[in-house]
Amino acid sequence: MTYSEMQAARVRKELAGRSGIVEKQMFGGIAFLLGGNMAVGVRGEDLIVRVEPGQTDTLLQEPGAKPFDLSGSRGPPAGWLLVAQSGYQTDVALRTWVKRGVAYASSLPKKGLTKSKEKR
Repeated sequence: MTYSEMQAARVRKELAGRSGIVEKQMFGGIAFLLGGNMAVGVRGEDLIVRVEPGQTDTLLQEPGAKPFDLSGSRGPPAGWLLVAQSGYQTDVALRTWVKRGVAYASSLPKKGLTKSKEKR
């Protein structure tokens, strides 16, 4: 699956000036990681947002929000949302979703860099 470059550019603009953001191809789209933890991304035209799992049910009531099912038959995990373009069309709405993702990613322990094993 491809992702909308236009929507990715909007997310980049919201994240501009924030240190530690890394872009990575994930989930058939582009993800923006903070400290090695995914905060937000774009898949197709949808925004992927990682949030506090306990907020999932409340945030699913927001316009355009739906579960992001990564697991197939096990059902969607709490804390992973897709937001349709209609739910983040305005800059204010996009900023709100990006802030939610960044807040959650910031609350997680940083992931260390994996080191490859040396051959002996």
